[in-house]
Amino acid sequence: MENPLVLGVDIGGSHITAGLINLGERKIISTSIKYKEINPHEKAEVIINAWCQVIEEAYAGWNVREKRIGLALPGPFDYENGICLIKEQNKFQSLYLMNIRDEFVRRLNVKLYNIKFVNDAEAFLRGELFAHPPGEQSVLGITLGTGLGSALCLKGEVSDADLWNTPFLDGIAEEYLGGGWLITRYHQLTGVRLPGVKELSARVNSDQKAKQVFGEFGHNLARFIDSQINMHRLDQVVIGGKISHAFDHFSKELTANLLHREEMVLIRVSELKENAALLGAATEEFDRKLNRQEL
Repeated sequence: MENPLVLGVDIGGSHITAGLINLGERKIISTSIKYKEINPHEKAEVIINAWCQVIEEAYAGWNVREKRIGLALPGPFDYENGICLIKEQNKFQSLYLMNIRDEFVRRLNVKLYNIKFVNDAEAFLRGELFAHPPGEQSVLGITLGTGLGSALCLKGEVSDADLWNTPFLDGIAEEYLGGGWLITRYHQLTGVRLPGVKELSARVNSDQKAKQVFGEFGHNLARFIDSQINMHRLDQVVIGGKISHAFDHFSKELTANLLHREEMVLIRVSELKENAALLGAATEEFDRKLNRQEL
């Protein structure tokens, strides 16, 4: 049987990445990967058109018998029916209550049942653990970007942990562990508002205030992880998302604030990076069909 291709798509708060997955070999076809930055405050038509453009570019040049697409998106989202429920998270407000699956069916010439949605953090952890099987370990996966994503692997089962709105410090976890906190905190200390975390990261070696902000972020992240270790008896924590690229800037504070623990808990950065979500989104549902030879 010919190895089927499934398109894995990772939609974040400010970007979309798409790439074809060879399910038989469970490998990402690197030459098919396409990326585009997205303004999450645009009108619905602009956002959907940009998503469809990247998906079509990823398929370009590949002769597939039938398009199959697995998409990883942030919540809240009705993953079974494909309806966006994001309303008050400073992104995708224009997509609220829109049926994204129907839009893709109409615009991309793909069958309804060949479009699957999964939580982005869950897809990230599924993809990462495929590359590094955890055995019997309990694993927390967190994605740090414009918001906070989270997933748990307990007794071999991966599920969305939905920790973004967990009570934390003087608010909820996402308010302290997303990119917005880093930018706002730097502005509080300096009066300068940077466009993003990438620009803040570039200042660390020459700007003491930038270094301080990442240190405080690492301290906050340690407190959050510590609470989850206590709750789930974790063996491992895997960190992904755009902010993980700046891990060296906050890892010292993170690890220092976890040294009090008697048990050893592995804290590591994703090796697959953004590709983990592509792999997890494409394989979660369609791989089950492959095993039943339904593709």
